[in-house]
Amino acid sequence: MSFTVHGLAVSQGIAIGRAHLISHAIFEVVHYSIRERDIPAEVARFEAALAAVRAELAALNAEIAQPGTPSELAALVGVHALFLDDPLIANVPKDLIRERRCNAEWALVQQMEQVVAQFDEIEDSYLRERRQDIVQVVERILRALSGKPRRMKKGGDSEIVIVAHDLSPADTIQFKNLKIDGFVTDLGGATSHTAIVARSLAIPAVVGLHHARALVREDDLVIVDGRRGVLIVDPDPRVLEEYRLRKREYELERSKLKRLKSARAATLDDIEISLQANIELPQDIEQVRQAGADGIGLFRTEFLFMNRDTLPDEDEQFEAYRQVARALAGRPVTIRTLDIGADKTARALNGAERQVPNPALGLRAIRYCLAEPQLFLAQLRAILRAAHFGEVRILVPMLAHHSEIVQTLAMVEQAKQQLRERRCKFAENVAIGGMIEIPAAALALGPFLRHLQFLSIGTNDLIQYLLAIDRTDEAVAHLYDPLHPAVLRILAQVIQTAHKAQTPVAICGELAGDPKMTRLLLGMGLRQFSMHPTQLLEVKQQIVMADAERLAMKVAKVLRCDEPERIRELVESL
Repeated sequence: MSFTVHGLAVSQGIAIGRAHLISHAIFEVVHYSIRERDIPAEVARFEAALAAVRAELAALNAEIAQPGTPSELAALVGVHALFLDDPLIANVPKDLIRERRCNAEWALVQQMEQVVAQFDEIEDSYLRERRQDIVQVVERILRALSGKPRRMKKGGDSEIVIVAHDLSPADTIQFKNLKIDGFVTDLGGATSHTAIVARSLAIPAVVGLHHARALVREDDLVIVDGRRGVLIVDPDPRVLEEYRLRKREYELERSKLKRLKSARAATLDDIEISLQANIELPQDIEQVRQAGADGIGLFRTEFLFMNRDTLPDEDEQFEAYRQVARALAGRPVTIRTLDIGADKTARALNGAERQVPNPALGLRAIRYCLAEPQLFLAQLRAILRAAHFGEVRILVPMLAHHSEIVQTLAMVEQAKQQLRERRCKFAENVAIGGMIEIPAAALALGPFLRHLQFLSIGTNDLIQYLLAIDRTDEAVAHLYDPLHPAVLRILAQVIQTAHKAQTPVAICGELAGDPKMTRLLLGMGLRQFSMHPTQLLEVKQQIVMADAERLAMKVAKVLRCDEPERIRELVESL
């Protein structure tokens, strides 16, 4: 039976494919008794399921052994293989089948609950997290018992749509190495970091669907409409044909945009605009080249720390940063220092994993780095060394206090001195900038303008803090409003104040990549945009059709307005 579920559109496009369910909760299983004479057959069925999962993991290991695949993904498969062979999972369920004469699924789930309960009592946060690996291994075995095993493929003709209750940014970043055509989740907001990574993958995605994971079955034919925020399950033939047509039209539109790649990014009144790209990992450079970006406006280094059990050392970070600097061949590369915390966690950083009442307001980003000086110094040394090979800049996230700026600059000098003592080559004059993403920073720009060489506005967090909206919570996602009068006025104020001080200012948040906001930002005076490579050509299309001087007069009228509906009308008419 066909039905539709509505959510939040976070990545444009249309995907038509088969659902692949990823769960963070164990499957519902039926409990039934078996006859004494059927016990050997039930044990054999369980052993066959174990063998099927071993083969599944071995095949996945062979796929991810290819060059360019993160070693952490192989480590994850290795951990699952170890749990699969653990006697607590491989042998005890067979004993339960014999002793209680119960079906294999029930025996496995009962044993899993016992093991998970033991892990929940462990104080160490890293070991406690391993409970989720056990759950995932058990789910694989249950799929095999049901006769419907599935492994993720890195290619093939059939499209795959991930359906999950939730996905962490660490989960999502792994999709870069797998053949995924779209995904939908029950949780999430339009500017959660998971959604941001989805856009960087250039695949359709819808979040905040609430009950999709419970309603969709494995291998259901589904349509993901990333423009309208809709998931259609088991569509009837007419709807399916209509969406196939829409998909072809969308792909044709994207193809036409490629003609703009070599076009100059300038307005009709000949104002040059810098269009740069946001990246998560060095392998994203190919997308940057394809989009024709002027540089890297935001390199999110925290993704180098995710999906792994050990920290990247200075040399590993240096190689990653140098690879990007060399690939850009003299164009600017803005490397943001570690922005861990809130919904971005790294299991190797136990301090960032601690449970706090409100992680978005806690020890994150520069606060965490200043609290862990050796970690911060290692990253600064790696960036300074990489700056010897290109035009590298340092961007510091979540600054709010004058003291944080002073401490950060002191740490940069300390890192330089350490490199001098080691006789390492590095760039002495590296531009240092600050992110404006806390209202306090936006309203008190003086220290930023006196001590830093450039600014970058992080609109995702700035709007979150300004409107007191948790941007990862779909229950309040509808209140996240980039066109709120307070948001528009504070953006305009930061841009104008920076221009008066002759300090370069960019926007690197999601607003920069939204073509519906491009003309508004141009009218505010913004001349530097940084966004996901997949969004760049759509924004450029808006720029080459705009007259910045005329827009400035129209936007002044928008900024004087405080009626939401009227603001939207004015923005749409720009």
